[in-house]
Amino acid sequence: MPNELRTLHPGATTMSDSAFVRGETGLALVPFVPEVSLHMADDAIALWETTESARGEIGLPPPFWAFAWAGGVAVARYVLDHPELVAGRTVLDVAAGSGLVGIAAAMRGAASVRAAEIDAYAVAAIGINAEANGVRVDAAVEDLLDGDGGPAEVVLAGDVFYERGMAARFLPFLERARARGAVVIVGDPGRAYLPRERFTALTEYQVPVVADLEDTALKTTTVWQLTAPVASSGG
Repeated sequence: MPNELRTLHPGATTMSDSAFVRGETGLALVPFVPEVSLHMADDAIALWETTESARGEIGLPPPFWAFAWAGGVAVARYVLDHPELVAGRTVLDVAAGSGLVGIAAAMRGAASVRAAEIDAYAVAAIGINAEANGVRVDAAVEDLLDGDGGPAEVVLAGDVFYERGMAARFLPFLERARARGAVVIVGDPGRAYLPRERFTALTEYQVPVVADLEDTALKTTTVWQLTAPVASSGG
């Protein structure tokens, strides 16, 4: 899910993060991934304003955790349809947003699922959503992008190449994960900063999205696998 790179400022709230998420969202089936239910919001702008008020801080990124974004929906759909990708393996859902992708992996028999986010509300939402779907996802507020995602055998990410600065950190992270042997899968609805030459397309979907958040009601979204770098020949 899209997520700005920032330092987490918890701020003061009048309710717990989990209570906030429950109070501002409703549980509903995810379009195109009806196997999964998520706590989602109806109005992005209204929730954004409420989030800033609750945190006592202006300029927070949008509440990406309250919506099912096309990249994550596509990866979740692919995981649900291809359980062999995650069954019996350790999985990392990075920039996890609502936790949709990690939940799909847990539903298809992953040995364990870890979800990383930099927003405390997102981590609360992941816990609530995992519980609603009867699975376990271990979520934490943490920025993993300077590492390699270890020890996860499968690294999943939805819609992380939408902004230049984010892409500049994410690609090296994913490359390091791939270099140590992890399978790296990314969902992307045609964002500008995806280095397509580094990936192999696995499948393509027409994903229904919230029109207020995107430029259309359907987004052509590709599931990509990061390929091994081409070895340079010695001269």
